[in-house]
Amino acid sequence: MSICFLTILLLPAASFGSGAEFSLGAWYQKPSGTLSFDKTTRADDLDLEDDLGYDDKWQPSGRLKIFMPKFIPNLYLMYTHMKWDETGNKDVNFSFGGIDFSANIDFDSELKLNHLDAALYYGIPGIRTATADVLNIDLGVNCRLLDFRAEIEQEDIGEKESVSYFLPVPMVYGGLQIEPLKWLALDLEGRGIAYSNNHYASLIARLKFAPFGPLFVAGGYRYDNVKIDYKDVDVDAEFKGPFAEIGFKF
Repeated sequence: MSICFLTILLLPAASFGSGAEFSLGAWYQKPSGTLSFDKTTRADDLDLEDDLGYDDKWQPSGRLKIFMPKFIPNLYLMYTHMKWDETGNKDVNFSFGGIDFSANIDFDSELKLNHLDAALYYGIPGIRTATADVLNIDLGVNCRLLDFRAEIEQEDIGEKESVSYFLPVPMVYGGLQIEPLKWLALDLEGRGIAYSNNHYASLIARLKFAPFGPLFVAGGYRYDNVKIDYKDVDVDAEFKGPFAEIGFKF
């Protein structure tokens, strides 16, 4: 639903630019790492795989690039859906948000890390011309709008706790495109920030094939590394896996 809304809202904006690239796809997300809320001991760290039972799964994504005329920064928007809800179990007592939960009793959990990236960037002048349109390098700034929610509910003991927040995360953005043939291109892109003991990084490698006209299909690999301690919520996790896309470039 979020991707459909983003498409309807933003595609008309592409008419103001000198070109656009739009795609829809899915990312096979493999989660690992830990989550805690108001942690007091190491027992309060919940392992995403072993304790919460989160499996690898495909989740949707969408992106839109608008190529602007000279001197105006290009715009890159990307939405990523990341949500798990499973039944888990932990072999020791633990606390989540100051609420005590019991060992060896099943509990339900939810984790949401949906986010929208909005980047403003420029291509480094002269590189595309010097390489006969084979190579291009982009540099800019990115804001990641993170929609976070985590919840634990253990019905057998009547306990439930949740936490949610909406957090803007400023990042640097860099991209590299290699297009040796009109129908074949390799895109590399990265977004990241590091401050205090926190960091957030996303790396993407994408191979695109354009069989005819503006249509292209793409596949690649994405790796996200998250270490954020915000409002007593500590997320220290990795999400990685292949993805596939279909789109149009005008």
